[in-house]
Amino acid sequence: MSEYENAVAPATRKAWRFPNTYTVLLVITAVVWLLTFIIPSGQYHMADGRPVAGSFQVTASPLTTVQRIKELFLAPVNGLYGVENAAGHVGPYESGNLFGAIGVFFYVLSLGAFIVTTTKTGAIDACLGHVAQRFRQRGGLLIVMVMLLIAIGGSTYGMGEETLGFYALLVPLLLGLGFDRMTAVGVILVGSVVGNMNSTVNPFMTGAASAGAGVPMGSGIGLRFAMFIVLTAVAILYVVRYARRVQRNAAHSVVGFSAEDRELAQARLQLPPPMTRRQKGVMLTFAATFVFMIFAIIPWAQVIAGPDATSWSWQLDWYFPELTALFFVMSIVTGLLGGLRGNGLYNAMLAGIADFMGAALVIVLARGITVIMHNAQITDTVLHSMESLASGAPSGTFNVLMYLLIMPLSFLVPSSSGLATLAMPVLAPMADFTDVGREMVVTAFQCAVGTIAMISPTSAIVMSGLALAKVSYTRYLLWVLPLLGLLVVLNCLFLVLGAAL
Repeated sequence: MSEYENAVAPATRKAWRFPNTYTVLLVITAVVWLLTFIIPSGQYHMADGRPVAGSFQVTASPLTTVQRIKELFLAPVNGLYGVENAAGHVGPYESGNLFGAIGVFFYVLSLGAFIVTTTKTGAIDACLGHVAQRFRQRGGLLIVMVMLLIAIGGSTYGMGEETLGFYALLVPLLLGLGFDRMTAVGVILVGSVVGNMNSTVNPFMTGAASAGAGVPMGSGIGLRFAMFIVLTAVAILYVVRYARRVQRNAAHSVVGFSAEDRELAQARLQLPPPMTRRQKGVMLTFAATFVFMIFAIIPWAQVIAGPDATSWSWQLDWYFPELTALFFVMSIVTGLLGGLRGNGLYNAMLAGIADFMGAALVIVLARGITVIMHNAQITDTVLHSMESLASGAPSGTFNVLMYLLIMPLSFLVPSSSGLATLAMPVLAPMADFTDVGREMVVTAFQCAVGTIAMISPTSAIVMSGLALAKVSYTRYLLWVLPLLGLLVVLNCLFLVLGAAL
């Protein structure tokens, strides 16, 4: 036996892989929990549910060491169904307002049941096959159309979590057109975030921020509309340019193509058989469900007449409980229309819930991080540090500082309406001392929230969307950061321009 045969082969080193979404969120949970021992607790004086500028006071920590450990232990539970009591503490046995994400959690599961049940009927595959054939030479046009519609939804009524249902449709469709999964993420996630970033009449963003700032929602709408046109166009061009590069050469994909992806793409290359009447009926019902959902959640009176308007008689004002019921009921309807019966229908709905469970758990873990900060009372402390840094700056610099300083707050408080209620009454009055209209603080607020919403690992829209698209967070970051940098520069330029107008 030769010396080469006797030699022991060197151990191969495993390539480092970025941890999965759940690991990232658990690490962030631990880091934020440790920061509660370092960052002092503090509170603003509240008046009519809003913090009063200049009233911040450092307070003793409301939690003992044992209670802090319990907070870490219960973070996922509080993230699911924690309730906020009158004193502001969130816990599973409190009485008061729901703070946890159980509404979104069940909404995602019901959405999974609806999507997968409809898929099991074969109607979605048949429909996507025909769309892929029709747009085979015009894939770029399809991307532009869908992304623009999603951006408009984000700008007008805050379309966000509602887009999670689009991944099951667009991922196989875009794969069939020669694009990759990152293209679907760009169309859905980037389209939604850019729309929200440049909200025009979105009551959850513009409405809440304007109310907190004490200005009409229409103030500054001209600048925000111009920003929507420019930044949405830039985002669409970025996604289309990437998609076309991947379509021409698959090696340019940042996520690659799995065997499953290639099978889906190959299936779209074949001429699909004609859709049956049953399949057409299922798809009409499927599309009508989403159209009705959009109609039901838009606050029509508040969008058209202002955030303080009373809802019209025909306005539904639905939210996650009603949407959850809608999708569970329509899962049964589409299943029966598609020919599923008994155990077949039951198993299809269970399969959908199982497929979407991972995305739903991401939402719970992300909300648990917010609960830890809330119960330790360090959110107001961070807000106060932002207030101190921005006071007394020149007008153009002030707008940019507002933009940059609100970003970390947006990471800590993922809810745009919640952050607006918390931060705007404190930050907006600072504009009075810098010769800047308060509407510019609203615009800076929207830009900051949208910027962080595009990459935040505590965002349900980001992490659930990536989980549904089967795209890793690190690859998404590498892909989106150049676009995000360009959007940051454009936001700053528009904010400086707004100060000069």
